[in-house]
Amino acid sequence: MVDKSLSDLTQPISYMRRTREYYLALGYDNPYRWAHFEHVPFTAPRLKLHQMSVAIITTAALYDPAKGDQRGSAPYNAAAKFYQPYRQPITPHPDLRISHVAIDRVHTHGEDDGAYFPLKAMHKAAESGVISSVHPYFYGLPTNRSQKTTLEQDAEILLKWVKQDKPDAVIAVPNCPICHQSVSLVMRRLEEEGIPTLIMGCAKDIPEHVGVPRFYFSDFPLGNSAGLPHQPEAQYETLIEALSLFELATAPRSSITSSQRWSSDPSWKQDYSNPAKLTADEIAERRKAFDMAKEKAAGIRSESASGSQQ
Repeated sequence: MVDKSLSDLTQPISYMRRTREYYLALGYDNPYRWAHFEHVPFTAPRLKLHQMSVAIITTAALYDPAKGDQRGSAPYNAAAKFYQPYRQPITPHPDLRISHVAIDRVHTHGEDDGAYFPLKAMHKAAESGVISSVHPYFYGLPTNRSQKTTLEQDAEILLKWVKQDKPDAVIAVPNCPICHQSVSLVMRRLEEEGIPTLIMGCAKDIPEHVGVPRFYFSDFPLGNSAGLPHQPEAQYETLIEALSLFELATAPRSSITSSQRWSSDPSWKQDYSNPAKLTADEIAERRKAFDMAKEKAAGIRSESASGSQQ
């Protein structure tokens, strides 16, 4: 099947197809099977938006100086991955990084956390009376290819915390393709338990394929789900439009597409994980790097699992 996102750059990138073709080119002949559900749970908010305390779920990692280069311009850093959900206060402003996920490192960077963690925009929304408050805790969700682990472990941990903390609604802000699937699975679980949710993302096809209650899409390079980097007003507009879904959505699979553009030149869409733009040597190097990253991640995952059992 032809990827229309390569021939028609007005279309969003088909990340599921692009990822499949990329890993086939690297020599992995077992394409990933993305989660998909026909039924989508939906919970209508019990309060008006201006009455809500809203919490954030992120796939960004807490900065750890022991885990290597985690700057915004850093290459992919498997050592910085985390494998257990976390719960942290929003004060002081947390130091979150995304060097551990597969964002678009050609056309963007992770130097402005406002582009992937909308806490400052959320504070402004509370000060302006758009929402009642920013919930005092936020939650970290691991980027996990295992749907079973996300559903049976991570989603249940986050559900327990959210039910304990009692925000009125939750927004999730994923970064990489797998992040979009992970938050989609967790948001579905929260909705099943009567908690209204919203996803802000840059990969349109994945949440729509999984099936989610509310989705706000920004056609930007991965890593900018909360808005344009270093443009706080644009980030605020992105958040306000996204939050409007809590009032506008009357059924599941409700979505809004941002009118903002990344650039007047959409050719950036051709580059992400596109094997047609790689030489044989580059493909071999990427295969080697990916195998090394998997090995490192497996070691960290094992240490994390053993530590959580102690």
